[in-house]
Amino acid sequence: MMSKAKGHFAGIDLGSTMTKVLLIDGEGQVVARRHGATGAEHRRLANRVMAQALEEAGLSLDDINYIVATGYGRVNVPFADCQVTELSCHARGVSHLFPNARTAIDIGGQDAKALKIKDGRLIDFVMNDRCAAGTGRFLEVTAATLGIKLEKMGSLSLEATESVTIGSTCTIFAQQEIVGLITAGKPLPQILAGLHDAIARRVVEMARGLEIEADIVLTGGVAQNEGVVRAISRNLGGKVLVPDEPLYSGALGAALLARDMAAKASANGAAVPKRERRLEAALLYEDLED
Repeated sequence: MMSKAKGHFAGIDLGSTMTKVLLIDGEGQVVARRHGATGAEHRRLANRVMAQALEEAGLSLDDINYIVATGYGRVNVPFADCQVTELSCHARGVSHLFPNARTAIDIGGQDAKALKIKDGRLIDFVMNDRCAAGTGRFLEVTAATLGIKLEKMGSLSLEATESVTIGSTCTIFAQQEIVGLITAGKPLPQILAGLHDAIARRVVEMARGLEIEADIVLTGGVAQNEGVVRAISRNLGGKVLVPDEPLYSGALGAALLARDMAAKASANGAAVPKRERRLEAALLYEDLED
């Protein structure tokens, strides 16, 4: 059995829309978590979110034994010691929270993916990263079209006694359908329920590319939308589990992998290899050209 690593460890998940940082101690207990918008400019400013998490925990960068970066922007983290794919990090984080998890569905701002997990490890996956339908972006665009707050969509949809059918799997065409439903006088909760059903159908269809097995866990920012959670559960025909903080599953997995790496190095009598850390903005191509 691998010995436990001492100290503190960090996982940073630089996603397409949100950057998440999570700090844990040697027992795997979370000591701080913070997130901020990624965006066009903020994709280079993961250091700010890290600094906020360190302040929350009362730690300095030197107090962190090992740092793993994940997510699509993981190479833009100059203070990370190692980069690991978001697929492996999500599998690790989900398995920590739900040891019996066999399938994980993660819906982020720009993509959606389904993971097959066995014994805490990723063994297969499918992904949609080419179309906004079935992602957080689809919800954002629709919220703007309807003139409502994104965080209100889930609770409003639960007021519906029935839902309308939104057949388009393209964001642009779905918007046109929604405008037509508004013009026809359909109640807002029914429209939102139909929207969530459309997302659920798209995501479940993708996930069926794997052999879906319970327990099924839903993660990502969209998992905070209770209407989507209910629609996915209904489409799968069974209960879907959701972490208390579904936004941080990838960052948690990254932090746990950082601890695993340190523990393995310690067990072998070696020091975990660290890189030179710079808690500063990442350099992008345009900076290099200046």
